[in-house]
Amino acid sequence: MSDADLVLVERGNDGVAVVTLNNPKVNALSLAVLSRLGEVAADLTANPPGAVVITGGERIFAAGANIAEFGGPDEAKVIGPAFHRTLDAVAAIPRFVIAAVSGYALGGGCELALACDYRIASEKAVFGQPEILLGIIPGGGGTQRLPRVVGPSRAKEMMITGRQVKADEAFRIGLADEVVAHESLTERARTLAAEIARGALVSQSLAKRAVDEGMSSTLADGLLLERDLFVESFRSHDSQIGVKSFLESGPGKAQFTGR
Repeated sequence: MSDADLVLVERGNDGVAVVTLNNPKVNALSLAVLSRLGEVAADLTANPPGAVVITGGERIFAAGANIAEFGGPDEAKVIGPAFHRTLDAVAAIPRFVIAAVSGYALGGGCELALACDYRIASEKAVFGQPEILLGIIPGGGGTQRLPRVVGPSRAKEMMITGRQVKADEAFRIGLADEVVAHESLTERARTLAAEIARGALVSQSLAKRAVDEGMSSTLADGLLLERDLFVESFRSHDSQIGVKSFLESGPGKAQFTGR
């Protein structure tokens, strides 16, 4: 298998790009997989589709880092930055990114799902940050992204015990945004992504940026950013279409062009 086959990309006519992790047997996020996923994220940023779905295998979304690549501090100095570069690149894709999680999303797999904008879980999905069971801590963004999603107390409990969270609990604590039947996962993720891909893509990107950058700043700075991006949204072609459509036909009937 070539490195290009480790992460597969399908761009559909519906404007959706489906990214599939393909590293049997457990979809380990090895350095080679991370490198390839980073390339994919860079391409989706340079040539963005309408929306993105990231998925893995039926039984395992991604089982985390390749433990065989672990060693001591020197190896950790390579692996940690590789995870950060790649998952930051995924988070920076200027489109709505959906993680379709079927089966286990553990360690780096959970961190990849957290780097996405939205997580749809099959009823068989299981999440966790079990690094503590190896005597280490999460190194792919889990200590920062997980508490921003489920709160600091719950995040610390999950990381310090290393326990796994099934789909129903993941939904209750906000780690999963939806839970669907196992056989419906792909269809639901694709349908939502296609719906979003028909929207006002420029303003979607601006809204995503406002939230992501605002969460990393003070409220005052976030409001200043929102003010600037609000003005920027009116420079899009879709803003003209949307306002005109509302005045003529009411809300929700605009046919956007993505420009």
